[in-house]
Amino acid sequence: MEQFTTSSSGRTLAERAGGRVHRSKVIAAWLASLLGLFGAHWWYLGRRGAWAVTLFGVLMLAIAHLYPVWWDNPPFLVLIIPITAGFIESLILALKPDAWFDARYNPGSGQQTQTGWNAVLAAIFATFVGAMVLMFGIALIVMHVYTALGWLDGYVI
Repeated sequence: MEQFTTSSSGRTLAERAGGRVHRSKVIAAWLASLLGLFGAHWWYLGRRGAWAVTLFGVLMLAIAHLYPVWWDNPPFLVLIIPITAGFIESLILALKPDAWFDARYNPGSGQQTQTGWNAVLAAIFATFVGAMVLMFGIALIVMHVYTALGWLDGYVI
């Protein structure tokens, strides 16, 4: 299991404080859906490498703002990958059994996760909004590539 450590002893902040933090499966799923681009759910779950996901998202957005049309350029279009990954991970987190989530992210917390319809609503949101965002992103990429290759010359868009 991956853990975010803050000291050379290898212990997490929660362990040094005397206990384990119990993480919510529903909060992790919503963070993945809404802020998956920046890896917010990675930070919440204490995964290593969360900084790299956040850095990539922020860097691509910063580079995209250097272009005249910030939403129609390669750095912005590359962001469809972590955005889609966030929605997929939201589905995985929301739909996995509570026991699986506790075994992976809450060992030794002394509590058991018991989700109800909140996890289902997060999964429904991730499915519908994620599908729309992915289709829109693919359409933007196709239009960008077709325009760059000159395949749309003469067409009025």
